[in-house]
Amino acid sequence: MWSYIKDHLWEFLLGLNYLLALIAAVTILLKNINPTKTLSYLMALLVFPFIGLVVYFFFGQDYRKFKIFKKKNVLNQKNIKEWAQELVLNKKEAYDIGKEVLNGNTKIIKLIDSENRAPITINNKVKILINGEEKFKYLFEDLRNAQSSIHLEYYIIEDGELGDELMDILKQKADEGIEVRVNYDSVASELSNNTISGLKDHGIEIYPFMPVYFPKFASKANYRNHRKIAVIDGKVGYVGGINIADEYVNKEGRRYWRDTHLRIEGQAVGLLQFHFSLDWDFVCDNDIKVEESWFPEITIEDKTPIQIAASGPDTEWANIMEAMFTAINEADRYVYITTPYFIPNDEISLAMATASKSGVDVRLIIPKSCDSWAAKYATYSYLEKLLRAGVKIYLYEKGNIHAKTMIVDDVFTTIGTSNMDYRSFHINFEINALIYDEGVAKRMLEIFTDDLQHCDQVDPERWMDRGIFQKLKESFCRLWAPLL
Repeated sequence: MWSYIKDHLWEFLLGLNYLLALIAAVTILLKNINPTKTLSYLMALLVFPFIGLVVYFFFGQDYRKFKIFKKKNVLNQKNIKEWAQELVLNKKEAYDIGKEVLNGNTKIIKLIDSENRAPITINNKVKILINGEEKFKYLFEDLRNAQSSIHLEYYIIEDGELGDELMDILKQKADEGIEVRVNYDSVASELSNNTISGLKDHGIEIYPFMPVYFPKFASKANYRNHRKIAVIDGKVGYVGGINIADEYVNKEGRRYWRDTHLRIEGQAVGLLQFHFSLDWDFVCDNDIKVEESWFPEITIEDKTPIQIAASGPDTEWANIMEAMFTAINEADRYVYITTPYFIPNDEISLAMATASKSGVDVRLIIPKSCDSWAAKYATYSYLEKLLRAGVKIYLYEKGNIHAKTMIVDDVFTTIGTSNMDYRSFHINFEINALIYDEGVAKRMLEIFTDDLQHCDQVDPERWMDRGIFQKLKESFCRLWAPLL
């Protein structure tokens, strides 16, 4: 018997592979997900024995169906509900905002608050922060001045010069009696055991988001927490594209890193605190009690309307993608987009092409070089159709461009963590600030115009003439676009 098994081991393993692949294929089909994504998984399972199963195991399983992402009871706690109701504007006030700054259009405002989790807030003051050196100057100063609580939630926190400085500040504040909580993504972050134990020794609560056994082999695993949230004393909040790692600060000898972040004072900070609370309730060991001090009364004279849009496996709708889709469709004059990863779904691609064909000035800045050759060529496969529709595409040459922003018609701006790709739209946890303010839009337009000076505009005629081998690489990588 053993001899027979040894002689036919390969056939046995191959048969087992295709049995499991069949079960996986049936499971995928029953989900009724995007057909392109379905075909990508089915092709992987059929063409690549064993490898296809590994790909499906890491990228294809819908953990929501197994209730891994149960949000306990934070949303229902009395103080959260009362706070949310205080910030929700009635329909007339929302209409007045739309009439004043959105030419009567309140679609985005109503869309994002359809689940009563993203009320629009008015009394806010914002500062746009360019690159890591500016962000960390303000963030570290705010951390040092903290009086009651520090809440940090980041996709990447790494040991290093910047990380060490942050840890020293957190330890000092914890020793002063400040409550410090840190939530980091266990796959993307690189924190040593010594760093983590050192924080805990000072009374700091720190938890990984959805830990995995072999993080170095799961850098693209599904359902990662891609959010970057900082809330200090419930009064100052940060959101945007900049993680906590040395590469995000420009110094001599390092490749230039271009990024955008946002510092907020006012009511919208409560929305960031709200989403931090939900995520913290998910990662920590015990049910949390939301403190009233987390949502202090804030007096801000500035009036910058902001919504905080969050999306992920715990939301029924792709809120951030839907906000972008609606903004593009409602544009009259221009849509300017900056994103480090551009692998759009059909909805966004069609919206951009349609807007451009109807006379809207649609411009897109993406990196000239990318950290993934597959993502790079997948991105290139989407450009020809957009160029034919008249979209102007620019390749950023100065270094890495990591900003995730969009500006529409001098009124609407979004700054946050979401890339324009499948993973951000449908898989990872993301968070963006949606800002309805002419002053913010004007400043962002200046920044976009400056970034264009460091770009090479794609010439449509030359792009159409690229070689057949280049097109084949693009088409092949596009097959895997939903998995990248």
